[in-house]
Amino acid sequence: MSADSRKPASDKAPLIGPGSKKGGPMGGHGPMIMAPGEKAADFKGTMLRLIQYLGGYKFTIAMVILFAVASTIFSIVGPKLLGKATTKLFEGVMEQIAGTGTGIDFAYIRNILLIALGLYLVSSIFNYIQGWIMTGVSMDITYRFRRDIAEKINRMPLKYFDGTSYGEVLSRVTNDVDTINQTLNQSMTQIIISVTTIIGVLVMMLTISWQMTLVALLIIPLSMVLIMLVIGKSQKFFKQQQEYLGHVNGHVEEVYGGHVVMKAFNGEDKSMQQFDTYNATLHSSAWKSQFLSGMMMPIMMFIGNLSYVAVSILGGYLAIRNMITVGDIQAFIQYVRLFTRPLSQIANASNILQQTAAAAERVFEFLAEEEEIPETENPVELEKVTGHVTFREARFGYDPEKIIIKNFSAEVNAGQKIAIVGPTGAGKTTIVKLLMRFYDVNDGAILVDGHDIRQFRRADLRRKFAMVLQDTWLFNGTIADNIRYGREDATKEEVVAAATAARVDHFVRTLPDGYHMELNEETSNISQGQKQLLTIARAILADPDILILDEATSSVDTRTEVLIQEAMDHLMEGRTSFIIAHRLSTIRNADLILVMNEGDIVEQGTHDELLAHDGFYADLYNSQFELAAAS
Repeated sequence: MSADSRKPASDKAPLIGPGSKKGGPMGGHGPMIMAPGEKAADFKGTMLRLIQYLGGYKFTIAMVILFAVASTIFSIVGPKLLGKATTKLFEGVMEQIAGTGTGIDFAYIRNILLIALGLYLVSSIFNYIQGWIMTGVSMDITYRFRRDIAEKINRMPLKYFDGTSYGEVLSRVTNDVDTINQTLNQSMTQIIISVTTIIGVLVMMLTISWQMTLVALLIIPLSMVLIMLVIGKSQKFFKQQQEYLGHVNGHVEEVYGGHVVMKAFNGEDKSMQQFDTYNATLHSSAWKSQFLSGMMMPIMMFIGNLSYVAVSILGGYLAIRNMITVGDIQAFIQYVRLFTRPLSQIANASNILQQTAAAAERVFEFLAEEEEIPETENPVELEKVTGHVTFREARFGYDPEKIIIKNFSAEVNAGQKIAIVGPTGAGKTTIVKLLMRFYDVNDGAILVDGHDIRQFRRADLRRKFAMVLQDTWLFNGTIADNIRYGREDATKEEVVAAATAARVDHFVRTLPDGYHMELNEETSNISQGQKQLLTIARAILADPDILILDEATSSVDTRTEVLIQEAMDHLMEGRTSFIIAHRLSTIRNADLILVMNEGDIVEQGTHDELLAHDGFYADLYNSQFELAAAS
């Protein structure tokens, strides 16, 4: 994937480290596939909303309907004309046998055939035109849906994505929109053509013989009952097939993603047993669903043949009594064939419409989700901030009923290095999310240079920050593109300067293609420490006013940690820095250490002051050395 395809949204801070290519927080394994037969909770309401969404295409869709109907009418008239040619041919042959008349009128037959050819040609042209127009409409609608979803994603609060798997969101953009697209592009015109065909053929059949039409119609209830029985039986297997296809895909992704862990814990046999269970159920349901759906055509052919036999017997009887011509019998048999096919298409279309309504409902639900609090009408605009940050009795909870940050107050002067420490779950990372306005405080305020951060536009505020996190985030692209992600208009010289300051330039120059080396999709062709240095280079290039470091050295060796620490010291010079640390030995030179426990600041001061106080921080600090000595 190119660097351009991964550009940050306009309201995002330079994204230096967050992100993971694993499933969502709810354990998603990738795109969720909607099972065939899934129904919308409000079919009528959803279809009305979809029609409203198509409102701008009223004239175009009317043209599609007009061309589809015209194409069908021209094709329906054909058999009646060919029947006249057949009758004229039959009469001419009979006259020759009887030795009366002038014989076969080839001129008449030729004219009839030319007219029929013209009708079929015009029908094909109209059909092509309506298909071309409808393809354009469906592609445009698909583009609009995906554009609206993409814009909606940028307006939605982070809490939505914290509670929804990435696969679920991806499913709205891909599977659900594709289902709507296919229905608009294929099924909608197919329904129009099928309905027109049924009505037109019925009229033509009645003009030939009402008795034969009645016999042909008696077959319909039998065919509909058999079709519904097959659909009813097959749908549960189709649904099971899609469900277990998701299980198989998820299991394979999980096993390959955690291949080393599975090997380390001897999980191969258990993994294979689980896969065999899923695969056996998938095989069984897929076989049954395909077998049952494959029965549809033979059943319809059998019913059609019954209809042909009945019509032929009755037609022969009527022809003997001179109540109908031979050509009309031939035309009627063609109409019977045309009549049975759209019946099965309409039956199938009803199920497709249910799937479409379910897909559209999921898309509309997503578009109706609660958005972020609107931006302030008179935002604060600061060209440069000094980095003076104040937490004023801030209170926050992801669930408003469960407050986890309680009356958090602290004063951070410009240029200070602030360490935030505490046990797991103390609220350290939550403070960072509040600073970046990924969430807003429930009570109290957070101020930057004396201004409440809620008075800034989110995009303006986040441009003042850069983050280097423990989980490095790099994408499939060149090393230069990954560094330039912090500032996309940076020159080559600025990229190299940032890499040099991050102590990564030497390593990059030893690679085969240097700064043009492509990182693979999993960025597994460089080491963890090298990834971390690249994210620091990205942050240096972004040149933020305020820096956030979240345990950036916890997963590297001692020698690499020294390099990373040197790079971070260079990065932190002259700017306010927040350092989230578990390894307390790395923050001894911090200007201020905020010690958190259960959402509150329980202590604050310098390293020496806190050790002298012999309180919570001293216990944390000494316990790390006791554990190191014991090991």
